[in-house]
Amino acid sequence: MSGTTSAREDILGRIRAATAGLPEGPVPVPREYLRHAPGVAPEDRDAVLELFAERLAEYGAAVHRTGPDGVASVLAVALPAGRAVVPEGFPQAWLEQWAGEAVADRPPLPHAELDGLDAVLTTCAAGIADSGTIVLDAGPGQGRRAATLLPDLHVCVVRAGQVVSSMPEVLGRLDPRRPLTWISGPSATADIEMIRVQGVHGPRRLTVVLVEDGEGARHAEGTD
Repeated sequence: MSGTTSAREDILGRIRAATAGLPEGPVPVPREYLRHAPGVAPEDRDAVLELFAERLAEYGAAVHRTGPDGVASVLAVALPAGRAVVPEGFPQAWLEQWAGEAVADRPPLPHAELDGLDAVLTTCAAGIADSGTIVLDAGPGQGRRAATLLPDLHVCVVRAGQVVSSMPEVLGRLDPRRPLTWISGPSATADIEMIRVQGVHGPRRLTVVLVEDGEGARHAEGTD
């Protein structure tokens, strides 16, 4: 016991010596954080979108960039001609050229049935360029979390106006009371031997359709 007490006093003594002369009371914390992606001006929408597509590709996601009139034709190729769960609120016009079967998740499908579907098709709440992240909040066209995690392929339509350059920019636009799902590329993990395995915690494949819709590509939604 005496050895433990001696060691404790020794540690505390070193702390007192190291902090001697420092001002008492709360230490001011700098708040001048970088609120946008390094090297990318938030108002440079072309650079923000290019970084977003680049980061997604680095994670192994497939990225298709198109205008609003090309979404249907891109989805006809990106989606397998099988069965995909399509959440309520997803724009039906975007499915006009797809040859597959849209499956409704109402009432909620059992997990086993979701796992057996070929894909899930959603919109999103936001995109973050610096980290290549897509955020879902269970809003229209996004569905519940289970439906976006169990199918093997997730195809997500992201409007250019939803993409911001960095994490700090997006936090104020999201409602923390909603069920937020943050997706950075296909689901993957690695064991102690650093062997990478995809599809452990979510879809093994991720496809992003980035819709560059003119004015929305120049100004992020909700900003001037």
